[in-house]
Amino acid sequence: VQLQASGGGLVQAGGSLKLACAASEVTLEYYAIGWFRQAPGKEREGISCINDSGNETPYANSVKGRFAVSRDNSKKTVWLQMNNLKPEDTAVYYCAAAPVLGCSFRSHYYTFWGRGTQVTVSS
Repeated sequence: VQLQASGGGLVQAGGSLKLACAASEVTLEYYAIGWFRQAPGKEREGISCINDSGNETPYANSVKGRFAVSRDNSKKTVWLQMNNLKPEDTAVYYCAAAPVLGCSFRSHYYTFWGRGTQVTVSS
């Protein structure tokens, strides 16, 4: 499974961005998709996940209430809507796929990783 995260950019604090995680060649129907981010000098952080059916969508406390994950299996795409962005959200954002049905914020749970997309939030 090849994944590609896109949609990052530079935005002012309070603004919004919508990231996309697209898969090539295979359907994501039977994969849980996690979103992670890594800021300079910090460890990778799991921030969101969506299970295969889309009815399990946990969020890290740092983004709860501001971010929303969704998926369209027919389009082989998962989105991360990010609202009310803060400077501390600045990081490289990654999506990852696990060939299981449920969610996890642990990196080793995921088998396939996409290239990241840079999100920069200015104050």
